[in-house]
Amino acid sequence: MIDRLREDEIPAAIALWYAAGLVSPPNDPEVDARAALACANGTILAAHDEEGALTGTVMAGYDGHRGWIYYLAAHPARRGQGIGAALVKAAEDWLAAQGARVIRLMVRSTNEQVAGFYDALGYERGDFIVFGKRL
Repeated sequence: MIDRLREDEIPAAIALWYAAGLVSPPNDPEVDARAALACANGTILAAHDEEGALTGTVMAGYDGHRGWIYYLAAHPARRGQGIGAALVKAAEDWLAAQGARVIRLMVRSTNEQVAGFYDALGYERGDFIVFGKRL
């Protein structure tokens, strides 16, 4: 089952993000999670197993034009079971309902396994240069 991450699940989501190698300094995953859940244009969707345990997450945000996907993670012991693909589909549906016309996401250039996952879901590799600035 996929629904919105509950606030009491934030610690489990953060543990999952660390296990999946998604957290990198100087990002603070707790600040990210709380901001996404508090934002009208963002959410975190959570997958749960039959017993209600958290098995995966995806963060989605909408900027008025583009939808963005972040923090897609499936529990390492549950990979290959379709959790990631189901979460991406749920994020796509949520973003489309917000009015997004295109979805973007970033994958580290060295992570070909994850890039291949998104290739298989029909995402196209863009010829972009990503700029950033910490505030």
